[in-house]
Amino acid sequence: MYELRVPLLRKEVEDTQTMLDEHKKEWALKGCSLLSDGWRDNVAQKEIINFLINSPKGSVFIKSMDVSEVSKDANLMFNILDEMIEEVGEQNVVQVVTDNASAYVKAGKLLEAKRPHLYWTPCAAHCIDLMLEDIGKIPKVHNILKKAIFMNGFIYSYVPLVNMMRRFTGQRNLHRPGITRFATSFITLSQYHKQKNNLRKLVTSED
Repeated sequence: MYELRVPLLRKEVEDTQTMLDEHKKEWALKGCSLLSDGWRDNVAQKEIINFLINSPKGSVFIKSMDVSEVSKDANLMFNILDEMIEEVGEQNVVQVVTDNASAYVKAGKLLEAKRPHLYWTPCAAHCIDLMLEDIGKIPKVHNILKKAIFMNGFIYSYVPLVNMMRRFTGQRNLHRPGITRFATSFITLSQYHKQKNNLRKLVTSED
């Protein structure tokens, strides 16, 4: 098995490098965007930043960085992003996209000051998520979301009830809200609205 595994792995590495080289040609020809995506590994208790490059040819993963042991202030984020730009090639990068945290906002301004040819852009998805978080704090909206999330948790706490719910919804699941993404709470609420007639039948069923 070892004799088979090693050559296959080497072949995959070679194929991946060939694909990456094709993307690099596109970066040099048409420019590219540097994307950063921060997330938390709750199992390993680590803070991770993923870096990707997007161009007309598509998106490719470049590297991950463990920032658990450092203070993620504006200067640190600026230095990290600046190093990534150097690695990809300053002449290739036309845009840097990050989330809208204050450290990234300041780091983006520092990048634009150092490299006037590129733009810093806040992630649209993160901006929308922050807007939905604020909307979710409105008392009337908050109460409705709270009830929907409670109902969702109640249904998925009992397997027989989940199976029964699926019978009434045509084997469709209700979207489960995430812990950190506030948009998922509104998606859950939207699912309830779409399935309201089926859910009413579920509640009034004699089963």
